Amino acid sequence: MRLAVFRMLAASAGLLSCCDGSPSRFEPPSPVQTDLSVADATRDAFSLPLPNLNDAHRSAFFVGNSLFNQNWLTAPASVADRDGLGPLFNARSCSSCHFKDGRGKPPEPGEPTRGFLLRISVAEGVDGAPLPDGTYGDQLQTNALLGLPAEVKVQIQYTEQAGQFHDGEPYTLRTPHYLLNEPGYGPLPSDLKLSARVAPAVFGMGLLEAVPEQTLVALADPDDRDGDGISGKLNRVPNGVGRFGWKAEQPNVRSQVAAAFVGDMGITSALFAHENHTALQGACAEQASGGEPELSDAALTTVESYVRTLAAPGARKEDGQGRALFAGAGCPACHVPALRTGAVADLPELSRQSFAPYTDLLLHDLGEGLSDGRPSYRASGSEWRTAPLWGLGLIELVNGHGLLLHDGRARGVAEAILWHGGEAQAAQQAFVNMSAAERTALVSFVESL
Repeated sequence: MRLAVFRMLAASAGLLSCCDGSPSRFEPPSPVQTDLSVADATRDAFSLPLPNLNDAHRSAFFVGNSLFNQNWLTAPASVADRDGLGPLFNARSCSSCHFKDGRGKPPEPGEPTRGFLLRISVAEGVDGAPLPDGTYGDQLQTNALLGLPAEVKVQIQYTEQAGQFHDGEPYTLRTPHYLLNEPGYGPLPSDLKLSARVAPAVFGMGLLEAVPEQTLVALADPDDRDGDGISGKLNRVPNGVGRFGWKAEQPNVRSQVAAAFVGDMGITSALFAHENHTALQGACAEQASGGEPELSDAALTTVESYVRTLAAPGARKEDGQGRALFAGAGCPACHVPALRTGAVADLPELSRQSFAPYTDLLLHDLGEGLSDGRPSYRASGSEWRTAPLWGLGLIELVNGHGLLLHDGRARGVAEAILWHGGEAQAAQQAFVNMSAAERTALVSFVESL
């Protein structure tokens, strides 16, 4: 069933070509410039509007861009619709984490923790929802308003583990360890469940949101009924099916944006009306508010619309061998090349569009090596939403680094593949067994998307 859906979607997008003899259940996807991708390989590659926007939506895009990049201020401020920061926060603006609409990274020693955060919980609640700590809540904030202590200072240490490819070439992988220093509101629980996250790129989210739920249901195979070892599943979360976030914890762009405002900047909205501090952080409650809510519905809609209309960069030139190797290793089982949107009433420019994100938006078990030990709704500690691969090769140009996976531990595409276990173990082993030239070709293909 899953393979049939994959072929149907790929065929509708013009992404199928003939197999070249590589043993695979998937035809290698052909490079294609889909209608809504943009042919840009500059530092602005992630920051361009959908090319088919009408005049009104294009104008709204640039208004949203301004608000996305705007620093929020301590209340009260002379600019009343931009105050309410904190009192605890990780960033002052959306673009502080998503610089040029791209990807964050873990901090080096002495660097601020921009574009990086730590989710926390102490147990599981109803429907698997992570239960927040009574003092520190569900996310650790590393900044605070003047006169208040931050919740914690984070230091990252890595241990290296050695391995080698089948041809004998050595490699090393690094495992991160998080030291939580100077807790500002009392001791942290010894059994705290901790999940490190880097800020993902935000382009193309409108397209991903517009994929019909029935497509995702058809791609899902939670009980692995077809016996292929791949058992992607939906994360059922409050108000819908999860699509966004590293564990698919938010159902739509509006919810994702509002959650980031309150969690990362302490900016309340109609969706998340409570500040991000707890009752046991009493000094925080004494700080002035920027209003109730601090982010108006109109402002939330402005940022939501901006994110929905960010275009994805188109694929760049590659030689074809990497495509066949990608397919032969079984990577498209999770990194589905082609998806198609349904009808979108309020933004018809997104309607019935084929695009190439290389994700199924489903949860997959990637093995204990990548487990954070923190379940979230239907996602276990080792289950993660399939990360889209589009634009991956431009991250270093746009954001100045090539660190991948949910916590930035992988120093490039090859290390990211090597970390894959669980459902992806066969694909990882296929990569390990390739020759050096084949590995280079596969990595080049992924970097061309």
